[in-house]
Parts: sequence; structure tokens; C-alpha cells
Amino acid sequence: ACCMVTIYTGALCGYCAMAKRLLDSKGVAYQEIPVDMDVARRAEMEQRSGRRTVPQIFIGAQHIGGYDDLAALERAGTLDALLASG
Repeated sequence: ACCMVTIYTGALCGYCAMAKRLLDSKGVAYQEIPVDMDVARRAEMEQRSGRRTVPQIFIGAQHIGGYDDLAALERAGTLDALLASG
């Protein structure tokens, strides 16, 4: 019972790996979209998020932000509810 989580990533991105690890630890399925070699996908990410850095994480249509933002939601205890509702 999970929402649609989308994460835009880069190959050599440590924060991307940490974000995926956090989602994996929760058993959350996500769509990973690598943007390293894909100009169109990178443009899509920038348009959706307003940011140029990876990772950019979306829960449903809601832009969460990067790894720090995801981790902050987890620390605040609000990530699970977001995932359940997304």
C-alpha cells in the first residue's frame, strides 16, 4: 500500500544512494529516473522541482526536495503518513 514515489538521481550521487536506502528501509517502491545522460529527463526534473541538483524526490505530485528534506521528514515522524497518503 504505497504511493507513487519518484526520485531523480545521478550515478555518483551519495545523497541519492542515501535517499534510496532510506526508502528501501521502509519497503517503499519508487521509480528511479537517472538524469546523468538524459537531457530531457533532467529538464523535466528541473521544471517539476525548480532545482538543478539531485536527488529530487516526489511523493505523488508533491515535491519533497532532496535527501536532507526527506531525512528531516523522517526525523519529524511525518514521512510515513506522507507515504501512506501520497
